[in-house]
Amino acid sequence: MSDVVAYVDGGSLGNPGPSGIGVVLARSEGPTIRIAKWIGRQDNNVAEYVALLEALQCALILKAVKLHVYSDSEVVVRQMNGEYICRSPRLYSLHWICRKLARSFDFTISHIRREANTEANRLANSAVRKNLSRRSPMHQISMLGAEEAVPGGQPRRTICYLQLQTSDSYEDERIPT
Repeated sequence: MSDVVAYVDGGSLGNPGPSGIGVVLARSEGPTIRIAKWIGRQDNNVAEYVALLEALQCALILKAVKLHVYSDSEVVVRQMNGEYICRSPRLYSLHWICRKLARSFDFTISHIRREANTEANRLANSAVRKNLSRRSPMHQISMLGAEEAVPGGQPRRTICYLQLQTSDSYEDERIPT
């Protein structure tokens, strides 16, 4: 059985702007994993959720039983803990997917100050800087959407839509220590 502690951060240069995520996964068994990914032009809150999503997906791959996440995003932490309702159409799909994946673990998430999350922040910033130095073209990699039925036979209406973009030379840096 594996316990994982994750430090996550997402950020953009501008809001929205070129964005990246940083994730540090410390395991009870095995080396620490560090991830830096470019996620295209996003806003800060989307980047924070994508960082959380990356940590959740990695914990699944690692077959973690317990996952505790530390994030400096008060919005993400409070929404994931149910203290805030996620009403943002651009965050709804990410929030829903993260909540669904979190049920796979004994999951907890806590807010920490930015100063206590420097390594994840450094990884997110390095992903942005590395991609900006390449000046790569962008293309769409995924779209998530949800629709709701409208009473009376009216056409369905889109209630949330998420589009992520990334560079052609998308790289996933997983650097064990």
